[in-house]
Amino acid sequence: MQKRIFLFTLLISISLWSQDQEKVYNDTLEQLNCMLKDSCQLSFKKAVMSVENAYYNNVLDTVGFNFEIKRLTSFTKSMVKHIKLKYQGKDSLKVKKYAALFSVVTDTIPIVDKNGVMYEYIPYVYDFEDIWGLKNWDSMFVSKLLETGKGNCHSMPYLYKILAEEIGTDAHLSIAPNHIYIKHRNEIDGWYNTELTSGIFPNDAWLMASGYIHLDAITNKMYMEALSDKQSIAMCIIDLAQGYNKVFPDNDGEFVMKACQVALQYYPHYINGRILQAETKKKVFEKEVKKDFDVFTKEVYEDDFLRLQFLEIQHEYVSIHESGYRRMPEEMYMDWLNSLKEERKKYENKKITNPDKSN
Repeated sequence: MQKRIFLFTLLISISLWSQDQEKVYNDTLEQLNCMLKDSCQLSFKKAVMSVENAYYNNVLDTVGFNFEIKRLTSFTKSMVKHIKLKYQGKDSLKVKKYAALFSVVTDTIPIVDKNGVMYEYIPYVYDFEDIWGLKNWDSMFVSKLLETGKGNCHSMPYLYKILAEEIGTDAHLSIAPNHIYIKHRNEIDGWYNTELTSGIFPNDAWLMASGYIHLDAITNKMYMEALSDKQSIAMCIIDLAQGYNKVFPDNDGEFVMKACQVALQYYPHYINGRILQAETKKKVFEKEVKKDFDVFTKEVYEDDFLRLQFLEIQHEYVSIHESGYRRMPEEMYMDWLNSLKEERKKYENKKITNPDKSN
């Protein structure tokens, strides 16, 4: 009898915990939507932190998160004061900030404290374990990067953009197949790429060398665009929806579809959002088929409602393919990243690297 009471109490506790987290997710989506509608102050740091906090069901160490960001912000500002550039454009202060940000995220920096003791600031490094968060979704998180010093092409650009916001400058996220990097612009050199996972400034030829950037994908603004702040928040909303799927794998698709609709309103060609929307419709469709017919048969296609659903899903997948999307396998992705190190001279943007600056 006592065992049954314990199990019953445990089930109620789990149910209440689940309901609480559902509320956290809905509140977070509303907060991000509020930023996009200009009803709330737009803050990339708050957006990222709230998405990660939702995944942890409101127990993320936000004090520790903010403390680390404040510490890195202070360090970056001190770097700005000491960096010397050969760059002579009118926007040289902005370029100094870019250089400081890059150093803080990617460089080993010697530091002398007030007592004259020298030590080294150790930069963040690429984590080759679970690079797309397939085993543990929080492998994608900035909080994990801050705690362990290891990150990936999701968390490192996110941290960079957060710090840029904190020191009062811009940093544009940009998308390549299964990859995020940074785009900057200065008045002399124009737009250029900043690659944090390898710590160099690659030219566009490297991005095209992957073989997975179709010309249609560029024409349709799927890849290589400098994203606006609102588009970056839309990316956070898709992150939120993907995290929701991890926490509630058997969900009915309602929350995820709502999140996709909000995100795609502000960033309609975001490929991760389009794919998530199509996959969610497919999952809902398959549940309907299983409930009513068990398996997909001719009778399914004779059902007007299900037939229309099926045709709509087919149309979405065809549209995604025609827009230029091609999924890059993980092995090829790693080879592509490694090509930056192996063929650095070939792909480095020489206008931005050493000849143009001296620290």
